[in-house]
Amino acid sequence: MFRTDSLKGNVAHLLNLAGAFVLFTCMGCGEDSSPAPTGSGGSSGAPVTITEGECEIEGTGEDAPDSVQSLPCKADFDAMASEPLDASLPGARSAKVVLDQYDGSLYFQNSTRYAIHYEFVSAHLSGGDLPLVTELASFEATEYYRPDRRFVLGAVSYYEAPGVWALELSPYDTASPEMITSLYEAVAKVSYFGPALQFHPTSEAIERVAEKLDSKVQVIPTRDLYGKIVYQPLTLGSTIGRIHFAKAAELEDIYLGYQDIAVLDEAPNDIAVVAGLITEQFQTPLSHVNVLSQNRHTPNMGLRGAFEDEKLRALDGKWVRLTVGSTDWSVNEVTAEEALEFWESNKPTPVVLPALNLEEKRLLPIEEVTPEAAGVSLRDAIKESVRAWGGKAAQYSILAKTEGVPTPQAFGIPVFYYNQFMAQNGLFERVDALLEDETFAADPARREAELAELRADMLAAPVDEDFQALLEAKLAADFPDLTMRFRTSTNSEDLDGFPCAGCYESQTGDPANWESVLDAVRGAWSSIWLFRTFEERSYYGIDHHSVGMALLVHHNFPAEEANGVAVTNNPFDPSGIEPAFYVNVQWGGQAEVVHPPAGVTSDSFLYYFSNPNQPVTFFGHSNLIPDGETVLTSAQTYELGVALDAIHTRFSAAYGPKAGNKSWYGMDVEFKFDDMDQADGKPHLFIKQARPYPARAAE
Repeated sequence: MFRTDSLKGNVAHLLNLAGAFVLFTCMGCGEDSSPAPTGSGGSSGAPVTITEGECEIEGTGEDAPDSVQSLPCKADFDAMASEPLDASLPGARSAKVVLDQYDGSLYFQNSTRYAIHYEFVSAHLSGGDLPLVTELASFEATEYYRPDRRFVLGAVSYYEAPGVWALELSPYDTASPEMITSLYEAVAKVSYFGPALQFHPTSEAIERVAEKLDSKVQVIPTRDLYGKIVYQPLTLGSTIGRIHFAKAAELEDIYLGYQDIAVLDEAPNDIAVVAGLITEQFQTPLSHVNVLSQNRHTPNMGLRGAFEDEKLRALDGKWVRLTVGSTDWSVNEVTAEEALEFWESNKPTPVVLPALNLEEKRLLPIEEVTPEAAGVSLRDAIKESVRAWGGKAAQYSILAKTEGVPTPQAFGIPVFYYNQFMAQNGLFERVDALLEDETFAADPARREAELAELRADMLAAPVDEDFQALLEAKLAADFPDLTMRFRTSTNSEDLDGFPCAGCYESQTGDPANWESVLDAVRGAWSSIWLFRTFEERSYYGIDHHSVGMALLVHHNFPAEEANGVAVTNNPFDPSGIEPAFYVNVQWGGQAEVVHPPAGVTSDSFLYYFSNPNQPVTFFGHSNLIPDGETVLTSAQTYELGVALDAIHTRFSAAYGPKAGNKSWYGMDVEFKFDDMDQADGKPHLFIKQARPYPARAAE
């Protein structure tokens, strides 16, 4: 899946990944003290005074020297350090460090000029009186894994919010306790922050090694390092709107619009289009509201204590400009005229949906929904399929034909039958009347009430008899005695510029009770007219007449052992230097990962599948299982990795490098582990869905 020359060595970048969704900035931190290191048990929190010496470097970044062998002051550290490559990693600067075991020399490399260790080492520590440094691939295979390596490679990062100086290795590094100790002692000896230096393990594998370190090497676990984080930037950008404080539980009873900046106590399961979002509770990057914010390109951030924040409270109900940056945020009052000018100049480009194909009337096995032909690109094949089968089914068809990707047997119901249902019951005329009603357009409460009434009438309307007979025969022949899941698949989701994640609601029906099947079909169709979904389409200028819904149908998973979402690339690393899978997974099926109940946490981790030792960096654990356990076994994690690798490769021809996309690319994947019909009685992987993952908005 990933390049073999993945340019390992951007340790500073990686180390921040250990905290991934708990990102931070310094809000008034000092620079002359740090929490006291207390050995492998972590930090006591007591301050350690560190004294700066006389600075030796003139200039910073490109003007600074290629390397130095000591850091007597903070300015010298800043001169050699770099900002994280990824804007989602705030609050830290990091200087890469090299210990040459050939002669014992230590180097702090200019991390702006040399983004990775290899660039510096090959330029300055190769040849002459020193051994030659080999090509990149050989260097990587040796210097991160071999016990007889020449170099010990790491980084010193200063984390502003907790005030921590941390020595760190790449998560996949297999350095011995002796190597780590040598590097730690060498750095501490020549750095003004030496008394405060702590070793931060960046993966579970390194945590196990850290347990064997001498007590003089002070160790700080991730949970302590990130315990004082206060700011979490998720979707970067600047916006103008009116500050509106609300409880997440109250959202169903209030109306928020595109002119509001919502300040909420918790991360909600869903939210209407708003100008910006601030949540007191931190979010996972794969949470539904963050995906929505990325889709909409609206700023989104977490801020501990947001409800009591004096700056925000002073601006409650006022027009403001909110800026969510990579390392800090700001909010300033603006005039109503400035707000109006901003909205006029920042209207979304209207989205035109793919024209519906109403000629297709067959109920097809999912493998036949997206045919592939010579001379037709995968992207064009999917686009054509969307017109009759919707985005979800069109891409599921490719999954079902991809080796290494386990999917349940499924079939598709084309959009023709939704249109038939609407036409036969006079429902299109109802929609036309609503769209022409000026009161409906002007009053959100009226819109919500009218749409609810429309959905209720859809649930009670008759379904074509011939379609019922066709569906009943299909279920009896291919899915006898199984409860079925009817999943929404429209031409208004998974699109460039309009993914509309979570816009529609799938339903379950049992053919043993035919009315429940009809309720499921009508319930899925009616979700086109959910209030929040209608508002989303309206915000993007979509013609509501152009929407149609097909259905993806497979057996239901009544009691899966695990459910989760994953991204087939590292969403915190758009540079591609440190590829990994990002996974959120929860035990059982009652607490969804993207819609978790309040207070429920899931396993969240980065899985470096392409690295030889395939390390896992956890930064969150499920609180529904005993402490010390993980939702997935190592075998299940590998099983998931194989499928994610296959999906990433398969869809590259549609959305990734094979399609000419030179920027960051990843697929958003939903999965389950279930023991249904498994010969060994153990839970195994099923892939539910894959669609392009929207990258972070640019700052």
